[in-house]
Amino acid sequence: MATPANEQVARPEAVAVLSARRPPTMSTLLEIKSSVLRQVQVCPSFRRRTEEEPASSSTEVPEPTAGAWKPGDGVEFFAQMRLILKKGESRQGLPCPEVLLRSSSPAPTEPMDPSRGLRALTQEEVEMLYEEALYTVLYRAGTMGPDQVDDQGALLSYLQQVFGTSPEEHAEAMERVKKAKAPTYALKVSVMRAKNLLAKDPNGFSDPYCMLGILPASGTLREPGPHKEQRFSFRKGSKRGGPLPAKCIQVTEVKSSTLNPVWKEHFLFEIEDVSTDQLHLDIWDHDDDVSLVEACRKLNEVIGLKGMSRYFKQIVKSARTNGTAGPTEDHTDDFLGCLNIPIREVPVAGEDRWFKLEPRSSASRVQGDCQLVLKLITTQRDTSMSQRGRSGFLSYLLLLSRLLQFEHQAEEPNSSSWRGELSGPAATVLCLHGAQSNLSALQLAVLHWQVSSRHHQTRTLDYGYLLGLLEDMQAHWEEAASLPQEQEEGLADSFSAFSEFGLRLLRQLRDYFPATNSTAVYRLELLLKCLGKLQLFQPSFEICPFETELNMDIAAALKRGNREWFDKLLNSQSPREQPGPQRLAGLVKLADTVYEDLQSCYGIYASLFHSIIKIDFFTLTFRQLERLVAEEAWVLTEELSPKMTLEVASGLFELYLTLADIQCFWSSIPGRDSRSLALAGIHAPFLPAVKLWLQVLRDQARWRLQGAVDVDTLEPMDSSSKHSSSAATASLCFSHIQELWARLAWPDPAQAQGLGTQLSQDLCEAALFYTELLRKKVDTQPGAAGEAVSEPLCVVLNDVELLRKAAGQALRGLAWPEGAPGLEGVLPRPLLSCMQALDEDLQREARTVTAHLTSKMVGDIRKYVQHISLSPDSIQNEEAMAPLLKYLDEKLALLNASLVKENLSRVLEALWELLLQAILQALGANRDMSADFYGRFHFTLEALVNFFHAEGQGLPLESLRDGSYKRLEEELRLHQCSTRECIEQYYLDKLKQRSLEHNRFGRLSVRCHYEAAEQRLVVEVLHAADLLPLDANGLSDPFVIVELGPPHLFPLVRSQRTQVKSRTLHPVYDELFYFSVPAEACRRRGACVLFTVMDHDWLSTNDFAGEAALGLGSIGGVARPQVGGSARAGQPVTLHLRRPRAQVRSALRMLEGRNNKEAQEFVKRLKELEKYMEADP
Repeated sequence: MATPANEQVARPEAVAVLSARRPPTMSTLLEIKSSVLRQVQVCPSFRRRTEEEPASSSTEVPEPTAGAWKPGDGVEFFAQMRLILKKGESRQGLPCPEVLLRSSSPAPTEPMDPSRGLRALTQEEVEMLYEEALYTVLYRAGTMGPDQVDDQGALLSYLQQVFGTSPEEHAEAMERVKKAKAPTYALKVSVMRAKNLLAKDPNGFSDPYCMLGILPASGTLREPGPHKEQRFSFRKGSKRGGPLPAKCIQVTEVKSSTLNPVWKEHFLFEIEDVSTDQLHLDIWDHDDDVSLVEACRKLNEVIGLKGMSRYFKQIVKSARTNGTAGPTEDHTDDFLGCLNIPIREVPVAGEDRWFKLEPRSSASRVQGDCQLVLKLITTQRDTSMSQRGRSGFLSYLLLLSRLLQFEHQAEEPNSSSWRGELSGPAATVLCLHGAQSNLSALQLAVLHWQVSSRHHQTRTLDYGYLLGLLEDMQAHWEEAASLPQEQEEGLADSFSAFSEFGLRLLRQLRDYFPATNSTAVYRLELLLKCLGKLQLFQPSFEICPFETELNMDIAAALKRGNREWFDKLLNSQSPREQPGPQRLAGLVKLADTVYEDLQSCYGIYASLFHSIIKIDFFTLTFRQLERLVAEEAWVLTEELSPKMTLEVASGLFELYLTLADIQCFWSSIPGRDSRSLALAGIHAPFLPAVKLWLQVLRDQARWRLQGAVDVDTLEPMDSSSKHSSSAATASLCFSHIQELWARLAWPDPAQAQGLGTQLSQDLCEAALFYTELLRKKVDTQPGAAGEAVSEPLCVVLNDVELLRKAAGQALRGLAWPEGAPGLEGVLPRPLLSCMQALDEDLQREARTVTAHLTSKMVGDIRKYVQHISLSPDSIQNEEAMAPLLKYLDEKLALLNASLVKENLSRVLEALWELLLQAILQALGANRDMSADFYGRFHFTLEALVNFFHAEGQGLPLESLRDGSYKRLEEELRLHQCSTRECIEQYYLDKLKQRSLEHNRFGRLSVRCHYEAAEQRLVVEVLHAADLLPLDANGLSDPFVIVELGPPHLFPLVRSQRTQVKSRTLHPVYDELFYFSVPAEACRRRGACVLFTVMDHDWLSTNDFAGEAALGLGSIGGVARPQVGGSARAGQPVTLHLRRPRAQVRSALRMLEGRNNKEAQEFVKRLKELEKYMEADP
């Protein structure tokens, strides 16, 4: 339960009673005059110091006003603020895919529509398709591949499973198929090229051509020769009973002068017996100009020849000579090689292969290879589908659809990653049917795409599989002739259906392809690649499948999807029917969701859409969603402005931060300008809410600090830290305020200055409020008796230092744009003055705590210093100062363990000053002591310097040897001097003194020289300028006193003076003075001429205006004796007038403490002069 404000802060009367009963506290101890720290000068401050008001030592801490939250400890408020900041931390910089992709779980299920697949077949059509499949298996021809199923029974059993046929139905279908006529087979042969043929012509090349045909089963029996093995050749063959039909022979063109001919010619041969027929091919070198095509046309004219060995040779010769050539004809073609390929060995799927050329006999010499493409097809099929005019293309499509459905169901019913892997029987049946139906590679690719793309819309497939089908179709697209119109129309329909399905998915992009799911994002990438492939086919269609450009349809679908997604989000989180205050929280969530969605668009989706289909998805989405959010925000702020409450202000503040983040997100992308956004200027209606929220922040910060101090035990938080819990809380609060201002980033410079100035002032006041709470807290802590080092005070000192750093860093982070160019990185002047004032206050607070901490050691230190002063001369210096060093070592060890480095330095400086003052007091209390006495303190001083320097780990030597140290060292040195040496030091100090303000007291021009012949010093006072106005009329009546010193060097010389110059600040004297003194006296240490300017008063004592000293050792005639008489000095010397300072008076104080007559007379003479002097400011 929160404690009421009037119970947390003690009343003045109660504080007074408690103060009367407690031991002296910090507040009362600080009233005692301390010799450690001088009073700090008053400067502008945020602190409303209670010391300035009479009887206010127990002034009550002002209560924070109640805010939107209940007045408590501020924990809830800052917890909510931390959530706001944490939200902003995730929005720093542009998003990267590695951060957004957080899940690799399966992608969401895509919609399935059975009506989008291929139409369902009637029972009759199913029976016909089943018969077609059985016919394909039973009448297969060719060699099965290693990956194909060669077992006919297994294939038939598989088909029975696919079609769900009963054994009786299967037996009936088999009976019908077996009664049907066997198909007519044909062999498609493509003669592609040959390589590495023998050179038969004198030019080193050949003119090759091919003759090829089918050897029927009746010609397969050969009779072996008596000596050599012989093979059939179209020009030398085995003995046959009859001629080879001309329709069985085809010939290629002649390729001239080459050993690597390229033909690419295609032939079709009917096959009588698949099991026994052979394909025979000869390659010949053509040796005359007769067209072989013409010769082949005349083959039917040649009849009655006997013997296969001369059959084709005579045919060719007769054809070339119109049938009259004789056996002595010289033009004979040369044999280059042959091939014999049994039809039964042709693979079912066809083959594209290089065959090694064979000789026609063992004595023949051939070389090289020939590339053939072979495919065994059927030209007539006795099936119901063929009889009804159903093409092999359509039959294959229906069969593939049936098999694909069965295979997908058997693989994994609900899998969306199936890649169309068919089982061995399925692949074998499709291969047999595709080959027998003479389907080209392009047609097969088209069929697989059509069926799979339709099937995908009913049962989801892997998009990689579909993309592979498109790539396969693309690979064959340019090589093959155009498709028949009917097939092209079917393909166009499949493209339209798939693109329509894809656009439907893209409209619901966030549902089916969430950016956090890497699996779904990969599916999106593949889908876009599929759609991108469809665009590549568009120019190739005579019947265009798309009414418009596909990427335009995609962009339209994305826009529509964005709007639908936003409307759905708006209706669920912030419906317009609700009152404004209720809508506000929902609109904050909506804006946060939109920001996260834009991050996903930029980090995940944008690169996919741009790289694959060239759509700037991020810009499209950002512009649309940013405009929709801006419209809702403008409407809501107008509605809520008249109803501004603390709760509404809090909600609007959080909403503005998200809207500002959206603007900043856009601006952080190179080349983007936020001024064109609909959110530009959105900050204006939020200004009242922001101001009110910052007031709440001020009050809650005070409550948070109050609560933190209340529970603070003034003990270190843990072993690694030296501050208490409340300091950590204060530091965290200030850090949150700084982060919040950075997130706010108010765009209007003038308004930002007002907000920033107020926030910085509130922060400074909170910092000082915290120090006051600490002071009151430490006053209530009971101190241990005899404890010289107080742990609570050390903790408080560390808390103040931590607060000083945290507040300074927070204030530096509150900088606002001033609008002037070139001022980046420069703190605004109001903020800079605020920082300086707070730092001075906190430094003063730290010095105050330091003074309280060290004040407990004053008595002990004085006691140990007195021990040194009272030690007899017989004791060694080390022994006399040992107790002091031991005491300091013990206390500093405790302080080092309890204080941070900065505070340890503060305490060391305070202790050092305390020691110096204690020694000075000891010297002042003991006058006219022996030289050993002062030597001991000099030894002690140097030992303490080394102790506090600690070989560089403590205070720097420059700091140790400055200030009071110089005064103490000077006094120790002077104490060891004789009276005359002290007097000489007095004058030396005057010579060393420099005027800090040259024009303040004026200038005096003089000229001096020494006349050796006369043994006298000549001093000429010329004039003065800019003297001080010491009379009521603003002028003076100045005169100059000229005297030599020190007196013991010039005992017989009296001082002289100039005339009085009335009413002037620039007197001109031109007076000459002579002093009869020996040159040796002028060269002595400290010898000088002293000029004292006085203002003559007729009715009262004269006023001191200034003085100047000139050393005699440097004037002409003293440093270098003049030769041949007394020449006058050269240029005049201008001396700046000044007044005696501390270092001059130290020698005077030393002389005051001496009792001998010479010292007393010198002091008395100076005292008379000092009566006329004003105190040195």
